[in-house]
Amino acid sequence: MRIKGVLFDFSGTLFRAESTDSWLRAVLRDAGLTLPDDELTAAARALDAVGAMPGGGRPGRVPEGLDELWRTRDRSTELHRAAYTAVSRQVSLPGPGLHDALYERHMVPEAWDPYPDAAEVVAALRGRGVAVGVVSNIGWDLRPVFREHGLDPYVGTYVLSYEHGIQKPDPRLFGVACDALGVAPEDTVMVGDDRRADGGAAALGCEVFFVDHLPVAGRPEGLRPVLGLVG
Repeated sequence: MRIKGVLFDFSGTLFRAESTDSWLRAVLRDAGLTLPDDELTAAARALDAVGAMPGGGRPGRVPEGLDELWRTRDRSTELHRAAYTAVSRQVSLPGPGLHDALYERHMVPEAWDPYPDAAEVVAALRGRGVAVGVVSNIGWDLRPVFREHGLDPYVGTYVLSYEHGIQKPDPRLFGVACDALGVAPEDTVMVGDDRRADGGAAALGCEVFFVDHLPVAGRPEGLRPVLGLVG
């Protein structure tokens, strides 16, 4: 089989969100607020523990009565914001608007770093004539992140759950991406960090390759094996 297309997940695969500490510090700074170091560290740890930062890791504790909202959060911008701000509000912060500010912060390009080999791998794929797409469960437009970090020229299509009202692992979302790239699923590899969500591509006939959702410094070469799959 000759691979003609590669689909990538966004968070934890091509990019990693900033640390929770950095996220909170940036929002406090922009609001003109300060916290003693021990209180800031405690608040950041609490936000991390409940999974308040979108893209920061696995989901944390879901507030009682919001299970359905959490389960469907990636189907629209409204659901995504509501779910994550509800989770964030489990943690007390020194200002009522800070939870919304945290949500806004996670959407800016500066809040994201590409993995060290991300640009190299997507550029090499395009150089070999392989189509590249991004398939993400998300509630906002990630295209500016790719433009800011120089990866956008290599991406042929972005298939984002909130734009289609469908979220991974639904095979239909991967089908939209394959159709947009003009490649058959059986000639395509899906690369992601979530075995359930990204593994849904296998039901469509795609090969699936998993990477570990690690901090950027801890995974310098996790994507390079994808080039070996292409040949």
